[in-house]
Amino acid sequence: EDRNLLSGYGEFLPVHDDKILIEEGQDQNALYFIISGRLHATTDDDGRRVLLGRIGPGELVGEVNVFDPQKASATVTAMEFSQVWRMDRSTLDDLLKDSPATAAQLLLHISTQLSRRLRETNEKVSFIRKTLGRGSL
Repeated sequence: EDRNLLSGYGEFLPVHDDKILIEEGQDQNALYFIISGRLHATTDDDGRRVLLGRIGPGELVGEVNVFDPQKASATVTAMEFSQVWRMDRSTLDDLLKDSPATAAQLLLHISTQLSRRLRETNEKVSFIRKTLGRGSL
């Protein structure tokens, strides 16, 4: 029931193989829920593309910028045909007013993903510090 309700608050987008969904450095104020397919998040490091992560069904991208709109911090590219659902901040605000319970479920999912990614980042930083033999960076 929540999925049917959500479909009216966003839009479904096909993203073809090798097409960019989000481009690093560009304005970005939407959240994308991956329905199917596989995408890669990358960043540019002095002209070299660095893989930040692989994104698949059930995962989100753009979730930071829906709350703190700025330039995209990474490029997200489809590695195969992917289906995504997109929602911008004003539409999320509408959902919060119209259906608080459904919005709460979506916000819990976003919070869970953000927390998982923060934990993964902390583990990577800890690994780097241990590898370099330093107590701090």
